[in-house]
Amino acid sequence: MKQNNMLAMILAGGRGSRLHELTKKVAKPAVSYGGKYRIIDFPLSNCANSGIDVVGVLTQYESVLLNSYVAAGRRWGLDAKDSGVYVLPPREKSDADLDVYRGTADAISQNIDFIDTYSPEYLLILSGDHIYKMNYSKMLAYHKKCQSDATIAVIEVPMKEASRFGIMNTNDTGRIIEFEEKPEHPRSNLASMGIYIFNWKMLKKMLQADMKDPDSSHDFGKDIIPALLEEGRNVFAYKYKGYWKDVGTIDSLWEANMDLLDKNNELDLHDPTWKIYTEDVTALPQYIGSDAVIDRAFITQGCIVGGEVKNSVLFTNAKVAPGAKVIDSVLMPGAEVAEGAVVTRALVADGIKIGKNAVVGSADSENIELVAKRVKGDE
Repeated sequence: MKQNNMLAMILAGGRGSRLHELTKKVAKPAVSYGGKYRIIDFPLSNCANSGIDVVGVLTQYESVLLNSYVAAGRRWGLDAKDSGVYVLPPREKSDADLDVYRGTADAISQNIDFIDTYSPEYLLILSGDHIYKMNYSKMLAYHKKCQSDATIAVIEVPMKEASRFGIMNTNDTGRIIEFEEKPEHPRSNLASMGIYIFNWKMLKKMLQADMKDPDSSHDFGKDIIPALLEEGRNVFAYKYKGYWKDVGTIDSLWEANMDLLDKNNELDLHDPTWKIYTEDVTALPQYIGSDAVIDRAFITQGCIVGGEVKNSVLFTNAKVAPGAKVIDSVLMPGAEVAEGAVVTRALVADGIKIGKNAVVGSADSENIELVAKRVKGDE
């Protein structure tokens, strides 16, 4: 492994229940985003761009599509000799007699043998369901500079939202002196991004001890990090500045897509110096009809637009028929809006059809409407 002997493990087994029907048959990291991408493309592309050769992807719920997608390591340039993306499903039974990981730390514990195969000095652990671009090699350089046992990437969040996150309280040097999981009265706004670098030998010993503890939740936030702090280990916060989005709800997934309409959006999917790699879907060029009205839209290849699209994002092969209106909405791959239909403040799932003259969503609604079933219109 060329990147300073660091191996990456992506935790991609979340159920994603707050995304409702979008994750009934598809794992959360495999959900579509940004016209032509999947959420998992971001941590995998970050690894490839950061010079990390070996990546383990830990899957569990509804993982068939995700497994086959991730197995094609060539998408991210991780198919050369001595490199690769490896799918790692659970191997041990839980209390419910299911093959699932008991917690984030258990997911790593069950794969100690895989990690030891590569004898890494450092282990990078990532959440597989966030949208962001980060150079992990810079984080590793910081980890080494601080002579840290563990380094946790943090981002400043508004103080009023801090109680939703795992919060790091640090001293003047950036050393973490306290970790609070979703505190009712937070004393800091440094939120954990679910990105960790550990010295592997140390972490391995802690995981082995954690596995034997019947009272442990086998979780990094609840068990491993508090244990590190209790032992007085060097644990530092790495401050990230840039775009980062936890797309765990329908509203946040909609927001992350709508952010692409902002010309000053820090994510910049077209940055040639930090490409986000994805599946190369064969599709025709977009087609915009002569009577179509487009106002501030992100339209992907394969789309056919004959109606009005305003302040919206259209994924690959989405269709908007003449006379239809799509306003403040996201159409996922293959979604179709028939003639005369009006879609407002909605997220329309993959392949869903909105019938003729149907009305979906409302400009006055507080939450984004998820359309995951066909909407009948005039016959």
